[in-house]
Amino acid sequence: MRILITGGTSGLGLAMARALADDGHRMVITGRAADRAAEVAATLSGEVHGIGMDVRDSRSVRSGRDRTIDLLGGLDVLVNNAGIGMRTVNPGFLTEPQPFWQVPESGFRDVIDTNLTGYFLVASAVVPDLLASPGGQIINVTMNHATMTRSGFVPYGPSRAGAESLSRIMAADLAGTGVRVNLLLPGGATATGMIPDDLADTSGLLPPEIMAVPVRWLCSPAAAEIHDQRIVATEFHDGLATHG
Repeated sequence: MRILITGGTSGLGLAMARALADDGHRMVITGRAADRAAEVAATLSGEVHGIGMDVRDSRSVRSGRDRTIDLLGGLDVLVNNAGIGMRTVNPGFLTEPQPFWQVPESGFRDVIDTNLTGYFLVASAVVPDLLASPGGQIINVTMNHATMTRSGFVPYGPSRAGAESLSRIMAADLAGTGVRVNLLLPGGATATGMIPDDLADTSGLLPPEIMAVPVRWLCSPAAAEIHDQRIVATEFHDGLATHG
């Protein structure tokens, strides 16, 4: 498979990239900083390229799409993963939640532009390439429904809720085309850069590698007929475990 993973330089994206690279897939991973993306790609096995892409910027997305096709010769799978969390608008969001009316407009827009608009821009740019693939797929990374309605979680909650709605509509629009669309989430808070640095107890956090098994499965022939599903990594055991 030829795979593009946005936000693949750390956290969930890097964990998925490492697992898929170990399976021999050819990949491009993106990050806002091209040098950082290239450095991380060089640490992974097989053919993995790192390129710069700012998913908030349509020109950067189009350029990243073109570079990806040049490098891979086509595209089979998009993993929409690039995102930012609550700490960008409120570093102490877990211990001192901030009501929505205190969220700065600039912070709200940046999270929505990254986590929601970014998914739309990248998917829109590569759908023609996925339609040309014998087995095209979009995997949209999301989070628990409880996070979407939790007090103090504006704008992160709305950004993920919007991305889930977008994913369902993508699936409906692409039904019958051969391009599959699925949601993938860890199933709980994960030990990534989205967690505050001063969090006292991290024992309950999931490792980013929780995403490895289900993303490997989604990129395998065993999942060739899976479409419009919400796959929870913590509930995935030797087969499909979903909550629609």
